This record gives sequence, structure tokens and C-alpha cells, in this order.
Amino acid sequence: METEIFDLFGKDIYVSRDHRFGTDALLLARFSLPNSRDNVCDLCTGCGIIPMLFHALGKPPAVCYAVEIQQEANELLKITVDKNTLHKRIIPVLADLTKDDELLTVPRGKMELVTVNPPYYKAGSGEERLSPAQANARHELLCDLESVIRAASLLLKYGGMLKMCHLPERLTDIMCLMRKYGIEPKVLQFAHHRDTSDKPYLLLISGKKGGKPGLIVEKPVTVENMDRELFGASAQQ
Repeated sequence: METEIFDLFGKDIYVSRDHRFGTDALLLARFSLPNSRDNVCDLCTGCGIIPMLFHALGKPPAVCYAVEIQQEANELLKITVDKNTLHKRIIPVLADLTKDDELLTVPRGKMELVTVNPPYYKAGSGEERLSPAQANARHELLCDLESVIRAASLLLKYGGMLKMCHLPERLTDIMCLMRKYGIEPKVLQFAHHRDTSDKPYLLLISGKKGGKPGLIVEKPVTVENMDRELFGASAQQ
């Protein structure tokens, strides 16, 4: 496996051709910054970009379980954890989130926060143009939206939060499935490429397990202003 190293504000993360990250992860990390005492689980973690960004931005939780089904991505995260000496803070978990017994490494019903940047596209929508690993990461071949939200509900404690990024056209599906599994949508934010974009390309949504109805729609965020809007002074550290 050929690896590359990226510098995340002083923290190194190891990636490969098939397991990388984009602006979606940066947006989700900003939207999801945990408290220092939180138990966190990042589903569909890939190379572990979300857990690593929490540390790079100075907002690490007490522990973050990083769940990934693809072995190569899991191995990359193990290297990253080792090189950054984060063995007690980030726990790589090789597991299929659709199989409850494989998720037993993560304490069920104990998470204050579950984050996920899931596959966006349904099967049969162009995955044949990608490598198998890339297709699995971007298309619902190994898990779908319902299985992701169901797994999050199993892991969250009462009052815990699910934070996710996805495509705007899947918003209705997301909200319906959240309610199906006892997670009430609470905060919604759209992301644009530029201030002048006529429509958002991404949504960020937060739901509370056992929460009461009431949704806040926050001011949209733009990738063009990411350093200033997303990270502020942290981006300069």
C-alpha cells in the first residue's frame, strides 16, 4: 500500500490513492466539534480524517471510536494513530456497521456524539467508473443511509447527538429515517462552494436522540471562506 502524508495543522494523517478526504470532512468536523469529556464514534471513518481533525483543531474528545469496513483504510488510520501517539484517544474499529455483533467494540448506548460522512450515492449510479475501494466509499454498496442512522441510534445515549453531512437531495430521507430511529432533527446548515452559488452542494444536519421537535436552520457556510468561517484562529495554529 503506497501512502502519502498530509499535515493537519501540526498532526500527520496517512492517506492512499483510494482513501483520501475532501472539504466535506472539514465542514463536518467544524459542525461536530465535541466536548473534552465526550465519548464519540465516527462511522464510515475512512482514513480517520474526522477524529484527526478533532485533535488537530484542539477539540479532542475523551475517546473516539473510528469505525470502517475497508481494511486498507483501517490500516492507514492505525498508522496515523501510531505516528501521532493517540492510542488511548482514537480507537480504530474494523467492522461492518450493518452487523450488530461487529459493532460490539463500541459501547452501545454510551456515545455522546456520533459523526458520519456516509456514502452519498445509491447503488447503480456510476460506481463502475471508480476503483472498488472508491466505489464502496461513495456509493451505498456496503451500507445505506438507513443502516447508518440505525447504527448511530444503537450507539447514542439518550440525549446524544448524531451529526452528518450528505447531499441536499437526500434531506427528506435523512429526516424521516432519523425520526424512525428516535433521533429528532435539531440543526440544519447548507454549504455552498462560493458566496454566489445559487444552490447548496452539501448539507450538515444534527439530530438528538430522544429530542423534542424543533429545527433550527443556520446561516449557510461557504467553502470559499473556509479558513475564516470554519476554523478561525485554529487554522493559523
